Amino acid sequence: MEFWFEELHTDNVKMSIRVEEQLFSGTSDYQRIDVFKSPEFGKFLCSNGSVIFSEADEFVYDEMIVHVPMAVHPNVKKVLVIGGGDGGVARELSHYEEIEEIDVVEEDQMFIDVCKKCFPNNSCGLDDPRVKIFNANGLRFLRSKTDYYDLIINDCTDPLGHTAGMFTKEFYGNCYRALHEDGIMVYQHGSPFFDEDEESCRAMHRKAFRSFPINRVFQAHIPTCPAGYWLFGFASKKYHPLKDFDEKRWMARNIKTWYYTTHLHAGAFMLPRYVEDLLTEEEN
Repeated sequence: MEFWFEELHTDNVKMSIRVEEQLFSGTSDYQRIDVFKSPEFGKFLCSNGSVIFSEADEFVYDEMIVHVPMAVHPNVKKVLVIGGGDGGVARELSHYEEIEEIDVVEEDQMFIDVCKKCFPNNSCGLDDPRVKIFNANGLRFLRSKTDYYDLIINDCTDPLGHTAGMFTKEFYGNCYRALHEDGIMVYQHGSPFFDEDEESCRAMHRKAFRSFPINRVFQAHIPTCPAGYWLFGFASKKYHPLKDFDEKRWMARNIKTWYYTTHLHAGAFMLPRYVEDLLTEEEN
C-alpha cells in the first residue's frame, strides 16, 4: 500500500509526495508538526499540513536569505533571526567569522527539538557558540530592542497562525527601530503565482515599502513551495542590494554554496513582469 502526503496549494492545485514512513507527529501549543521520509525529497517537515522545508531543497531558501544581505552589508556584527528554529539560517550565518552575535527567537521549543532529532544538518547551526536561542514571541522580543542589530532575518513561515504578528505594520516598524542606521532586514515574501497567495505578497511589500527607504524583492526556485517559486524581501536603511553589492569581497570568503552565486545575486532581482507590476501597484 502506497502512502502519499498531499498539500493543497489552491482549491484546484494539489502537491503530492510519496512517503516511505512518518518519523514524527506531534502538536505543540503553536502548531502540528509532522516529519516524513520520502524517496524524492528525503526527510521533510510540515507545519499544520504545509511543507516548511525538505532535505532536498532547504539549501536554496537558507542560502538566499543569508548570503544576499551578507554580500551587501560591509560590517555585520549582530544578527537577529526570527523563527529559524531548524537551524538552517544559523548554519549559513556561521560561515561569517566577523559576526559576533546571532540571536534566534523561536517561540516553539518542540519545533527546535524535532529539528535537532530529525534534521541534524540544519540544527548544527544552533550549536555555534555565537548563537543564543530565545523561546519568545518575535514581535514582543523586538519591542525591547533599539539600534542594536546590523541584520534582521525574518524566517517565520506564514503570515497566518501564531506567526501572523511577524507580518504586521508594527513588526516592520519595530524592525526598523531595532536596526542600526545602516541595518538591513530580509524576509520570506511568499509565492505570488496563485491568486489566493497574491494578497499576502502585496501586503508584505506595502508595509515594508512604507517602513524602509530602500526596498527590493528577489526570487528563487524552491520545488516544495507553491508553484515552485518563492520571493524574498530586502528592506534597508542605507544599502542597495545591487549598487552596494561587493562581489569581490564575498568571493574572497570561499564559502561553499549549492545555490547562491554572485552572478545569481544580481539575476535574482530581475523579476517577471507580472511580479514587477504587482509590486509597483502597491508602491503607488
